Amino acid sequence: MAQVLKDGHITQAGKYDDLLQAGTDFNALVSAHNEAIETMDFGEDSDGDIAPSVPNKRLTPSVSNIDNLKNKVSENGKSSNTRGIKDKKKSEERKKKRTVQEEERERGRVSLNVYLTYMGEAYKGSLIPLIVLAQTLFQVLQIASNWWMAWANPQTEGDAPKTSSVVLLVVYMCLAFGSSLFVFVRSLLVATFGLAAAQKLFIKMLRCVFRAPMSFFDTTPSGRILNRVSVDQSVVDLDIAFRLGGFASTTIQLLGIVAVMSKVTWQVLFLIVPMAMACMWMQRYYIASSRELTRILSVQKSPVIHLFSESIAGAATIRGFGQEKRFMKRNLYLLDCFARPLFSSLAAIEWLCLRMELLSTFVFAFCMAILVSFPPGTIEPSMAGLAVTYGLNLNARMSRWILSFCKLENRIISVERIYQYCKIPSEAPLIIENCRPPSSWPENGNIELIDLKVRYKDDLPFVLHGVSCIFPGGKKIGIVGRTGSGKSTLIQALFRLIEPAGGKIIIDNIDASAIGLHDLRSRLSIIPQDPTLFEGTIRMNLDPLEERSDQEIWEALEKCQLGEVIRSKEEKLDSPVLENGDNWSVGQRQLIALGRALLKQARILVLDEATASVDTATDNLIQKIIRSEFRDCTVCTIAHRIPTVIDSDLVMVLSDGKIAEFDTPQRLLEDKSSMFMQLVSEYSTRASCI
Repeated sequence: MAQVLKDGHITQAGKYDDLLQAGTDFNALVSAHNEAIETMDFGEDSDGDIAPSVPNKRLTPSVSNIDNLKNKVSENGKSSNTRGIKDKKKSEERKKKRTVQEEERERGRVSLNVYLTYMGEAYKGSLIPLIVLAQTLFQVLQIASNWWMAWANPQTEGDAPKTSSVVLLVVYMCLAFGSSLFVFVRSLLVATFGLAAAQKLFIKMLRCVFRAPMSFFDTTPSGRILNRVSVDQSVVDLDIAFRLGGFASTTIQLLGIVAVMSKVTWQVLFLIVPMAMACMWMQRYYIASSRELTRILSVQKSPVIHLFSESIAGAATIRGFGQEKRFMKRNLYLLDCFARPLFSSLAAIEWLCLRMELLSTFVFAFCMAILVSFPPGTIEPSMAGLAVTYGLNLNARMSRWILSFCKLENRIISVERIYQYCKIPSEAPLIIENCRPPSSWPENGNIELIDLKVRYKDDLPFVLHGVSCIFPGGKKIGIVGRTGSGKSTLIQALFRLIEPAGGKIIIDNIDASAIGLHDLRSRLSIIPQDPTLFEGTIRMNLDPLEERSDQEIWEALEKCQLGEVIRSKEEKLDSPVLENGDNWSVGQRQLIALGRALLKQARILVLDEATASVDTATDNLIQKIIRSEFRDCTVCTIAHRIPTVIDSDLVMVLSDGKIAEFDTPQRLLEDKSSMFMQLVSEYSTRASCI
């Protein structure tokens, strides 16, 4: 049973023949398809049948086949050692040629340059000395307030106070207020520094990603990009600046505590030096493993994010084929891969904390033993209490200092990963000042390909092998060929999405590789196979740069047969467009892309299989609009449907990256052995079976 849909309703349902006899919508679609077939005027053989494109061949056994079999048997008898070496070499070569490589990660210590570069991102590092100064003043005033209270208060019951209560409280309040002020200033400076550094890093990474060549997106899964711009960037936004400020604060506090302890009980210095050496040894032992675990964690997040975004985008397909369990199992497996290094990282932190606590307890017990062993009157009771208080802080601060440094180095890996994407090789400059084309370029639309060679990567074979031809200005050029023949690659080279490895593309006597990308791409128009619409409004999608008036936009909509549809909407030109244009049909999205090309009014228009995903009636409509509105333009059409290019002025047939044929459609159809004739015959055979 066949069903006919129109305006979201089933208008007809029944068998094929019954629907044809009933007429209306289904009959109109079939008639449009028949009209497209009738436009192909190709010759027939003497029997009136279409010449077959591939002759039938019978496979018969021969002596050569037997010899080949013997050779294969002898080859299989080689030693397994030699075969193993060859397999290893092949696997290494295959890994190098693999499109999607493993995610890169640094190894070893985080470079000091990463710290210095990060600190220099915000106001060229001018806030760092101010943060250190504010923290130092806070710590000095904090110690001074404690010292003042210990010195000014009576040591025993019978002692007279060294100052009045009013002076005692006023001085203490001034010191406390001053320390509060400086700690507030420090927090404000740290927040300002963190915000400025995070913004600058994000903008720098975003620009590098947007300016990256297409080969980067072909070899990089989207999960890796999302991981850096979301997870790593959130660490930079919310954590690293405060970790850096906390480490500076803990360092200054630790130095202050050591100074106080040295003044009160200088004997503790004999223990502080070996304690510091033990702490540094534990820190180096721990950080070597923790750093690599953090890097592995960051890498393991990317597949989880990629699978999640992939599952959301293809939820309808997954449900349609009943593959929910498969994707759930894959998700659980990736989560397990992420949880393993996470558990090891948490275990490593516990390992360090336990040993730091044991060491701190031992140091505190030693300090208490020294204080208790002093003869009476050797040290003032208030100073002994001050020493005890700071001795307790010494334990906590030493542990916190080591932990804050380790956590800072773990978190700074996010900055390291962001810097990796700030070093992505960029495309060619957008504008080259000394090589700018005239404002009227291209005037004629002549395109000349001179020995054009293109490949996607340096270690991959050529896709286009020395293509040389001329597309005359104002002509309609059809580009056909089998899958993988290089049709889309040719268009990508024209827009310099792929830089030619050799040869030139000359457009109206100007080398396309010598000018900026903006000057080149802004003068060309394209209607892609998958029409791209952005979330926003119809107006924004038709005129994203806001260069046209409403009247011009309405004229373009009328020409592409969408005026009535848009007028029926309440918002008119401000009608909403969801992400990817999901609230518009594929045919409507293609017509909107056509309207965008009409508004641009470029002399060169490229149709990259623009009608491959629409019905024949919409295809005929688009071709009619193109013939009338772009009659003076150079139109390069890549098509799978032969009727789309049958009325072109010239047809280029590509095969294995080379020009097999390039002539008018009539001459190519007259040659029964031509490749174009074979493509027409195959299409007609498939169409006649419908």
